[in-house]
Amino acid sequence: MSGSHPHDHRQACRGNQRRLQAVLLLTTLLIGLEGTGGILSGSLALMADAGHLLTDAAGLALALLALHFSERPANPERTYGYYRVEILAALTNAVVLTGVSLFILYEAWQRLRQPTEIRTGLMVAVAAVGLAVNLASALFLRRAAGHSLNMRAAYLEVLADALASLGVIVAAVVVRTTGWLYADPLVSALIGFAILPRTWALLREAVGVLLEGTPSDVNLAALREAIGRVPGVAGVHDLHVWTLTSGVHAMSVHAVLGGDATHQAVLAEVQQCVARGFRITHVTVQIESQGCTETHL
Repeated sequence: MSGSHPHDHRQACRGNQRRLQAVLLLTTLLIGLEGTGGILSGSLALMADAGHLLTDAAGLALALLALHFSERPANPERTYGYYRVEILAALTNAVVLTGVSLFILYEAWQRLRQPTEIRTGLMVAVAAVGLAVNLASALFLRRAAGHSLNMRAAYLEVLADALASLGVIVAAVVVRTTGWLYADPLVSALIGFAILPRTWALLREAVGVLLEGTPSDVNLAALREAIGRVPGVAGVHDLHVWTLTSGVHAMSVHAVLGGDATHQAVLAEVQQCVARGFRITHVTVQIESQGCTETHL
């Protein structure tokens, strides 16, 4: 048996930490601005958005904590280290985002029942600053979001914030130009509905990792075929692939020797095949002679 380990995971974690720290600082400053603006303008939308930002700040802090733990080395009690902390943080963030979207929908219903007069000028100004900050944060996180569930959770959070700020601006402009107070709750409801599909996708992926399902970017049939084509491999069985953390997959497989193939040659070839073609970094290969009892999966 043999195992290989990623060498660039910690470097990626450090880069992600710097991004999250910058976004967390911007979000914290924005919470103070929107909270103050909501009080001065009498805007429930701004106050709700400040509460939304407060929840996201907690999510970002949780993501930073997860990245910190993921850098800790493996030990006898946790032989894979703390990779799964990132997935747990992503799962928590998905649940929080679901709660936030449901809260927005509840607030929208309340405002439909009891519209409130607001100072639209101040509301637009504060929401515009919020939109600019959130878009800048989203651009800052966008690249990392494609490689990490945890960073994707943070990315979705700032996108949700940007949508909320845009909704506040639209509502304020409509109320200012037409006097139609129902614009605020209707736009808030649209924001709540827009957040849910993305959050559901994140939640489903995080749960899939925790259940050790086959990664979505790994074709199990193609992987089995590729290992079967390795010179000296007469059969493949008990093939399993799962995810440790974002971008770090693990695999175990039983390979049956054929002909005059040697144990070491087949082992090396299988490892290279899997790493080269499927980017699986943790590989365990059990080499067997023909005639061994097999459990085909």
